[in-house]
Amino acid sequence: MTDQTPSDDTPRNPARAIALVVVAVLLVLTVLYALSDRIAPSSSRGIVSAHVVQIAPRVSGEVTQVMVKDDAVVQAGDPLFSIDTRPFDLAVAQAEANLTSTVQGIDASAASLVAAQAAVTQARTALDTTRNETDRILRLEERGVASAAQGDAARGQLADAEARLATAKAQLESARRQLGPQNAENPAILAAQAGLERAQYDLASTMVRAPHYGVVTNVSLSSGQFVGAGNPALTFIDADTAWVTVDLRENQLQAVKAGDPANLLFDAVPGKIFKGRVQSIAWGINPGRNVQGGLVVNQPTNRWFEPARRIPVRIEVEGGMDAWPRPARVGGKVHAVVFAGGEGHPLAWIAATLQRIRSVTSYLH
Repeated sequence: MTDQTPSDDTPRNPARAIALVVVAVLLVLTVLYALSDRIAPSSSRGIVSAHVVQIAPRVSGEVTQVMVKDDAVVQAGDPLFSIDTRPFDLAVAQAEANLTSTVQGIDASAASLVAAQAAVTQARTALDTTRNETDRILRLEERGVASAAQGDAARGQLADAEARLATAKAQLESARRQLGPQNAENPAILAAQAGLERAQYDLASTMVRAPHYGVVTNVSLSSGQFVGAGNPALTFIDADTAWVTVDLRENQLQAVKAGDPANLLFDAVPGKIFKGRVQSIAWGINPGRNVQGGLVVNQPTNRWFEPARRIPVRIEVEGGMDAWPRPARVGGKVHAVVFAGGEGHPLAWIAATLQRIRSVTSYLH
C-alpha cells in the first residue's frame, strides 16, 4: 500500500473567505456609521416650522363680516373679520352720557374731554399694533433674518406711534385741566372717564386685524357666527419667520452646537440642497410620563431595547426668508445633515454625497 497525502492543489472552501470579507465590511460600516453620527449627524425627521398663532377677538359678539379667504396673505393691520358693533356703540354712548352728566354736575364742559379721550384710545390701539410688529422685526434683526434698514424703519414707526400717543395724552390732560384744579382730580370724573375709555377700547376691538405680515389658513368663520372673547377664531402663520426642526438622537448631539453649518433637503423642492445653520438645541422634551394621584405611573415595556430619545434642533436657512424655498409649507418634511465636525472632513463629504443622491431620488416619492 502506498501512503496518500493531501495534495496542495486541493481547492479551499470559498465560503470562509466570503464570510471574512462580509464581517470586515460590516465592521467598517459600523465604525463609519458611529463616526458619522458624531461628526455629520443626519436625520430625515425634519419638519418645516413657523410661528402659528390662534387669532382670538378681545370681545365677544356676532361676526358681521369676514374680510379674508382661506390661505390669504395679509399685511400688518389688515382687517380679518368684524364683530357686530351695535352693543359697543351703545356702551360708548352710555359712557359718554355718564361722563357728560358727571362733568355738568360740577358745572363744567365735557365735550373737549370726550374728544380727547377718544383720541387717546385710538392712539393707544395703534401703538399696540405697531409695538407688536416692531418687536417681531427687531428679533429677526438680531438673528440676521431682517436687514438693518428694516429694523431702523420699525424703530421709526414705533417712535412715531409713541409720539402720537404722548400728544393725545397731553391734549387729554389739557382738557382735564380746563375743568379746574379741583375738578380735574374729582373721583367721579376719573371713574366716568375710565368707563368711557374702556367702552371705546371695546368698540375698537370689534375689528380684528392681522398682527403682522403672514397667512391666514383654516378659515371657517362665517357671518352670523358668534365668537367668544379669547376663543380662537382664525389660524395665522407668520410669513416672515420659518425654520426647520430636526429630531436628533441624544448620542448624535455630542459635538453639535449653535452655528454649525447644515445641508437641508426639502421634499417640496426635490433635487436642490439648501445651506443652513444650527440656531439652537432644545433644552428638554416631554418623556410622556403620566401622573396619577400625585405619583408617577410605571410604564412597563416588552421591548428588548428602550428606543432612543430625540431632541429637537432648530436650523435656519442661510440668507433668511429671501432664500427660503417658497413651495415649502409648515409641517413639510425635510432631510438634514449637520456638519458638527466641519465640512472639510471626509465623513462630511460622504454624508453630503449621500444626501445629494437622496435629493435625486426624492423626485420619485
